[in-house]
Amino acid sequence: MTRIKSAVAAGGRRAPHSARLGSASTRTIGAVLAALLMTHDAGAAEPIIGQASVIDGDTIEIAGERVQLNSVDAPEEWQVCLDERGADYRCGKESASALDAFLSASRPTRCEFAGRDRYGRFVGTCFRADGKDVNRWLIESGNAVDRDTDNKGLYASAQQTAKSNGAGIWRAQPEHACAARVGRVNRKPSC
Repeated sequence: MTRIKSAVAAGGRRAPHSARLGSASTRTIGAVLAALLMTHDAGAAEPIIGQASVIDGDTIEIAGERVQLNSVDAPEEWQVCLDERGADYRCGKESASALDAFLSASRPTRCEFAGRDRYGRFVGTCFRADGKDVNRWLIESGNAVDRDTDNKGLYASAQQTAKSNGAGIWRAQPEHACAARVGRVNRKPSC
């Protein structure tokens, strides 16, 4: 502003209205930009639909967006579980493969979002083209566990079905993915 006033005082031309800082139009544009930035996640409420790629047993990617499946905790890809005979098997890899086969049977996948997790991923409940709930299927098939703290028992009956049938990780006593992560990275559990 000082330079503009000096130019006018020295007989020069005044800067055009749009160049003056603090003008009403500049403040309006600033307010609009701020509002747009604050509502950037407004699109997150929109479902995302497309061909899903499996990242791991509880994370998929659709159209470049990572989606953490809401209320689902699958074994980590590196995780090893015990089967009914007490032998090791790669339960994390098995969970991811089962999810890929399940999604491939009925495409595209549609995810309805609940928010974002601490890593910035979308968190959502996903459905195959035939309407089957992917999150529920993962737990009911024994390829993941219900995150009680996230959903207040939304998938408790699905988990009980998996346990009763000895499905997936319930073939033996599973080490939950959360506990396995804690042991691997030596930090406090988030579960």
